[in-house]
Amino acid sequence: MVLGIDKELFDSMKKLKNEAALFKEALLAGIKYAEGRGVVEFEATDSMSEKLLYIYRLLVYDKVIQALPEDQVAEKALRHKLAMWYSKQLPKDHPLLS
Repeated sequence: MVLGIDKELFDSMKKLKNEAALFKEALLAGIKYAEGRGVVEFEATDSMSEKLLYIYRLLVYDKVIQALPEDQVAEKALRHKLAMWYSKQLPKDHPLLS
């Protein structure tokens, strides 16, 4: 607990440096993850928002990430959630984390 807030919730609220770049890489990693599982094949005409929502829901379903309350599921929150997920997979000295 940090100041009475659950540590995982506190960590997920942190602002990430290079969040836009982390999100771009996270989206690519998420696409690779989903297609690698054989559950989806994204088309070039699929929007980024559609891909983002699908990847988020798949990661929640697979219990890779914790779900947001349904009333907080918005593109900005999902972009942050995916960037956080990806940042935790990178080595601490990765350029996107500095």
